Amino acid sequence: MTSAEDSIVKQVRAALEYEPRVNLHRYPVRVDVEAGAVVLEGEVESVAARKRALRLAAAIDGVRGVVDRLHVAPAQARSDGEIRDALTALLLGEPELRDCALRVLAKGRAETLRDVPARRAGSIDLAIEGGVVTFEGTVISLSHKRLVGVFAWWTPGCRDVINSLEVDPPEDDNDGEVVDALGLVYEIDPVVRHDQITVNCHGGVVSLSGAVGTEEERRRAEFDAWALFAVDEVVNAIEVRAAH
Repeated sequence: MTSAEDSIVKQVRAALEYEPRVNLHRYPVRVDVEAGAVVLEGEVESVAARKRALRLAAAIDGVRGVVDRLHVAPAQARSDGEIRDALTALLLGEPELRDCALRVLAKGRAETLRDVPARRAGSIDLAIEGGVVTFEGTVISLSHKRLVGVFAWWTPGCRDVINSLEVDPPEDDNDGEVVDALGLVYEIDPVVRHDQITVNCHGGVVSLSGAVGTEEERRRAEFDAWALFAVDEVVNAIEVRAAH
C-alpha cells in the first residue's frame, strides 16, 4: 500500500469512528484501497449505518470510488427458506403488486408463485442466498421497485438487498419520485400514521418532519426512508408527542 492509500484508509477509518451510527467496536469494518477505490467490507448494525459509511468514504479527498461489500447484521437469525416464506407472503399479499407475476429461484430451479396473464404490471424474480435478497425482472414504476426493496428490508433475517428490477416503461428518477414512493410505503406500513409526517427530498437526502405518538413510530418512519433505493441520507426531525 502506498503512502497516499494508507492516508486514505486512515481518513476513512477516522470518519467512521466519529459517525454515531457506525459502531466499529461492535461491528468492525475492514477498510482497504484497490485501484484508487475504497473497499468497505464487513457487517454493520443497520441500513442507515451502511449508507452513512459508504457516503463518508466517498467524501474523502482522493477517493475515486467505493466498493460496497457491507452487509447488515440481522436482528434475528433466519434461514434463507424462512426469509423466502416471509417475504413472498408480503409480496403476494400487497394489492399494489397483485398484477405482478412472481417467481422464486432456488438451487437452479424456478418456482412460479403467481402467474399473471400478459404480466400486466411486470414480473419479479426473487432469489435469496446467505440472507442476501436479489430481485430481477420488471415492474411498471419506480415506486413499485422501491416498495419491493422495502418489503425485503422489512423481512427478518435480511442482510442485503440487490434490487436489479427494471422499470418498463422507463421513468426518470427524481426527488418527487422518492417522496411518492415513501408516501406509498407509509400508507402500507402498519406502524406509521402517514398523515402525521411531512416528507421532503433533495438530491437523495430525505427530510422528515411532523409529530407522531411513539418513539417506535419515529424510528420506523426513519427506517422506511433509509430502506428506499437511491436514498443516501435521512434527516429525521419528527417529534414524539404523546396523545392526551
